[in-house]
Amino acid sequence: MQLLSDVHLGLPLPAPPDRLALISGSYRYYHYGCDGVDDRGWGCGYRTLQTTCSWLVEAGLEGAASQSVPSLREIQHALVEMGDKPPSFSRSQEWIGTVEAALCMDYFYSMPGRLVHIHRGRDLEKELETLYSHFQGGGGPVMMGGDRDHSAKALLGVCSGPKGDRLLVLDPHYYGTAGSLTRDELQDGGWVCWRKLSFFEGGFFYNLCFPQGRTRGPPAGNG
Repeated sequence: MQLLSDVHLGLPLPAPPDRLALISGSYRYYHYGCDGVDDRGWGCGYRTLQTTCSWLVEAGLEGAASQSVPSLREIQHALVEMGDKPPSFSRSQEWIGTVEAALCMDYFYSMPGRLVHIHRGRDLEKELETLYSHFQGGGGPVMMGGDRDHSAKALLGVCSGPKGDRLLVLDPHYYGTAGSLTRDELQDGGWVCWRKLSFFEGGFFYNLCFPQGRTRGPPAGNG
């Protein structure tokens, strides 16, 4: 499976920023159908988790260095085995969110995910310092899920400047086999892009899941 890596590289910044922090290390872009499984409508949380897992594996962190990225069915089996889901969850088309992602990171890699609850999307601005600290400290993809906006996504960076604050969003909802689009085509299609805070649902909650591992590698920047 020839998944694309670091698909944000080369993406132009919205404007020269006063402040910028990006993901460190390397990840692979998991999306709908990348492994031949048609998970449209339910798999975005799994795919975002897989992207985060790929970062943990690529970073060679303790507990993840010799591991692989779990499949959709392996994720479901793990949640059943942990007692978080009933047996009927296995081989179902039920979605997962940030809580399940945190449980799975700990289960597969002994690497817990820290959950941050944001009461309303308009309060995202209050968590910008948390995101800056995470990415400046060598942190990986941050899974984001919400209430009304229940489409899981990964955050790969944050920037602030004259045109306001923006988050670098990786969208797993592209459907196709692995490598069916180039990095440039993914960027042109908006599957990885900078989003204004006004893009997010202002009156509804969001959850963020921060993987607690840190890579020693250089930041995966825009160049």
